[in-house]
Amino acid sequence: MSPAPDNTPTASHEAGKPRRILRLHEAVTLIVGLVIGAGIFKTPAVVANLTGETGTMFSAWILGGLVSLVGALCYAELACAYPDAGGDYHFLQKAYGRSVSFLFGWARLSVITTGSIALLAFVFGDYMNRIVPLDIAGIVSGPFLYAIAVILILSWLNIRNIRTGMTTQSLFTGRQILCLVLIVATALYLLASGTSTPASPPSSVPSPETSPFSANFGLAMVFVLLTFGGWNEAAYISAEIRDGHRNMVRALVFSIAIITALYLLVTWAYWQGLGFAGMAASATIAADLMQMAFGDTARKIISLMVAISTLTSINATIIVGARTSYAMGRDWHVLRKLGVWDARRDTPVNALYIQCLASLVLVILGTLIGSGFKSMVEFTAPVFWLFFLLSGISLFVLRMRDPHTPRPFRVPFYPVLPLIFCLTCCYMLWSSLSYVYDQSLGGVNAAWIGVAVLLPGLVFLWIINRMDTDKKQTATPADT
Repeated sequence: MSPAPDNTPTASHEAGKPRRILRLHEAVTLIVGLVIGAGIFKTPAVVANLTGETGTMFSAWILGGLVSLVGALCYAELACAYPDAGGDYHFLQKAYGRSVSFLFGWARLSVITTGSIALLAFVFGDYMNRIVPLDIAGIVSGPFLYAIAVILILSWLNIRNIRTGMTTQSLFTGRQILCLVLIVATALYLLASGTSTPASPPSSVPSPETSPFSANFGLAMVFVLLTFGGWNEAAYISAEIRDGHRNMVRALVFSIAIITALYLLVTWAYWQGLGFAGMAASATIAADLMQMAFGDTARKIISLMVAISTLTSINATIIVGARTSYAMGRDWHVLRKLGVWDARRDTPVNALYIQCLASLVLVILGTLIGSGFKSMVEFTAPVFWLFFLLSGISLFVLRMRDPHTPRPFRVPFYPVLPLIFCLTCCYMLWSSLSYVYDQSLGGVNAAWIGVAVLLPGLVFLWIINRMDTDKKQTATPADT
């Protein structure tokens, strides 16, 4: 005979639900950690090469910050009006129904979130293996071992409770910001010692057409916006941040301001230290700058910096990623085990377990297929931008369909700013589609990768719809 259920929050994690326990600075460290990854150690070189001129280069980074701020304001309205641990998933469900939101949740669980965790874990492993090699018997196994270890350890920390996960996040984000400050300090040191390269672009630098409507500038903005990507994940803690109606807006605005300032400072440091020509020609821009100041030691310094940045992003992605699966579990009876919220730990424990397992499977897959795995994950970008666009459009849909819901924060200059955000998403969707259409993986056009992700989701959606329907038809009055 099974014991009677105990429904007290401290005894039954199934009785739990998200509580508003996160502070403003924790939300900021989460967002900053999600956005600032390894990209800032190499993307500025790509942007410099594409823009071909100092002013245009800095304008691209400033524009990236402004566009991100516009998007953040749109998400702030949605998150304040519909606070939920499901984030985008919840917005999509409110606007378009369960089927669209399920496909989004499926894409995140199968590739978008778990694939990002796996890729970041590989990056961490690659750089840590340069500092402390773990290769066994001459086999390059170090990156794999580091990747497995970091996913297990960080998942365990977040499964323990949300406070442990957020404390870890605050620690990592602080170290990450110090790494970027060190790059700026290095440029100042080189400037003071007179060993930096003149910052003005010499005539040898190509000067492509870089008007705001040129193809080169547009491509530069693709890289800039990708480097700014991740702030939207703040929506997943909208039901957990204290004084959410006010602090959600603050967290998003403060984070974008901090990130933009850091990106501009680091770009200035590269430009000041290497000169524009050096930036545009560099394949390892951060390493080249550090090499000028610290010689051969620079390799380990940069490896440590990138490793810290990837740790920060992995932990943040683990925190927000599992909340999509939790929201799916609440909405679909077949997936109800995912919808368990442990009230003692203030975290979706089962969803974290599943996410950890899926990420480990992808690490093993990535080890087997090598660099093709990185390409496979990158080729799913159109899927991400499609749902990102739908989230932006949901702001218009929900304003019309649900006008009576209180909106403590409204996007200023509506509908102009949301239209700018949606048009940006359209451009990024078109750019990502154009890119994958020109690529191939294993002899197959890369455009089919997105279809390969969504198709199993459609099949699974049909199956669980049938199962839910059958359950409702066979349910007795006592069951309901």
